[in-house]
Amino acid sequence: QVQLVESGGGLVQPGGSLRLSCAASGFAFSRYTMSWYRQAPGKERDLVATMLTLGGSRNYADSVKGRFTIDRDNVKNMVYLQMNSLKPEDTAVYYCNANGPRAQVIFGWGQGTQVTVSS
Repeated sequence: QVQLVESGGGLVQPGGSLRLSCAASGFAFSRYTMSWYRQAPGKERDLVATMLTLGGSRNYADSVKGRFTIDRDNVKNMVYLQMNSLKPEDTAVYYCNANGPRAQVIFGWGQGTQVTVSS
């Protein structure tokens, strides 16, 4: 049974940092591209960052480039999102998921982790 469990969210002031974690199980984690997504209230879920399994190539949404870093541990089956210089517009529920060859989302969504950036 596939499980994606996100954690690490919270309330942070603008300019602050958070590190999100995603614990994956039930599938061959090291074989999959992994991504972080976010969904703000009243908006669609958007892709934030992607990390390929081979070579570790990373891609980011323009809105987070230079501030967020995605990383993964193929031994622990974990994927991380280091978020620095947070802005109020980063407020959202953050989710991780695996991607197929056409960048499609593979699995059902976990519960996500809430990130709120506010003074």
